[in-house]
Amino acid sequence: MNQIDLKNRIAIITGGSGGIGFATVERFIASGATVVIWDLDQKTIDEAVAKAPGATGIRVDVTDEDSVKAGVAEVIRRHGKIDILVNGAGVTNPRTLVVDYSLALWRKMFDVNMTGTFLCSREVVPHMQKANYGRIVNLGSVSGKEGNPFSSGYSASKAAVHSFTKSLGKELAATNIRVNAVAPAIIATKNLFHDMPEEMKKLWVSRVPMGRAGLPEEVAAMITWLASEDVSFSTGATFDISGGRATY
Repeated sequence: MNQIDLKNRIAIITGGSGGIGFATVERFIASGATVVIWDLDQKTIDEAVAKAPGATGIRVDVTDEDSVKAGVAEVIRRHGKIDILVNGAGVTNPRTLVVDYSLALWRKMFDVNMTGTFLCSREVVPHMQKANYGRIVNLGSVSGKEGNPFSSGYSASKAAVHSFTKSLGKELAATNIRVNAVAPAIIATKNLFHDMPEEMKKLWVSRVPMGRAGLPEEVAAMITWLASEDVSFSTGATFDISGGRATY
């Protein structure tokens, strides 16, 4: 593991209890950061904290404005600052045609994936501005680049995350706050990949030129780099991590 310096940095990782989020928690801790996990389910938070010594957790609903504000206030109360925000909380949809897509499911995709990213960023940025330092990393998706069939809500919400990253990055470009996103293809997480039917796994992997699913730890490594001081001249960008599937 290459060493990336996050010493003395206070980081919030939303959706940090599992998958890419938890892999990022572990990598941040190994890099010296103080990590606060935000997630919706207290049980999964407690389990994640037990597996990641040094991390703490707060139950936060990223779609709820008051919950996000309270979460930010609690992190400031505990640590006095927020240096890093990773907007990792997200949901996917079952394979659904547009003509069969319910409005409730569509709204859920945008509420969690996009509105959650917006609310958390909006509440954290003023604290970063006071310190004139910050790193925000948003979890996008190759689906947001390509528009996957049977996944219109998810794809559209992730495309919105990519565009939001550009907007916020440009707004803060004259400061020492950097805003970037990552766009993974299929990643071998428990809920999204390991529980898939074998034929679906083969289909998704067949679209990756490297011929395999990515690992959560590989995405975490990119997120950790983007959260570091080393990333000083990139902002508003979406970084591909798709095994060669989407190189644009």
